[in-house]
Amino acid sequence: QVQLVESGGGLVPVGDSLRLSCAIGGRISSSHTMAWFRQAPGKEREFVAVIRSGDSRAYYEDSVKGRFTISRDYAKTTVSLQMDRLKPEDTAVYYCAVHNSRLVLSALRFADHYDYWGQGTQVTVSS
Repeated sequence: QVQLVESGGGLVPVGDSLRLSCAIGGRISSSHTMAWFRQAPGKEREFVAVIRSGDSRAYYEDSVKGRFTISRDYAKTTVSLQMDRLKPEDTAVYYCAVHNSRLVLSALRFADHYDYWGQGTQVTVSS
């Protein structure tokens, strides 16, 4: 069984930065996909960023490109999300997710494809 625990959320002013971390407990496949999603009040969960094993690039939702960076350590124990130049519309609960294989590009953005989820961490950006 795989457990995911997010941390690093908080309340910050517009333009500030936060770094979210997701600690991965248990064993995941050497071929895997790791992602961040977010859910704002009254809205559906949406894709933010994803990185796959064996891939040299990451993929981002358009509104966070150039501001957010996803990364992971090679021991596969942590996936992080560096968030810079935060905006009020970034306010949401942020979730990390893992799929135990390398998803195809067309599937990366869909929450239904991910097997494991953390409990979420709140990010609030005040204007």
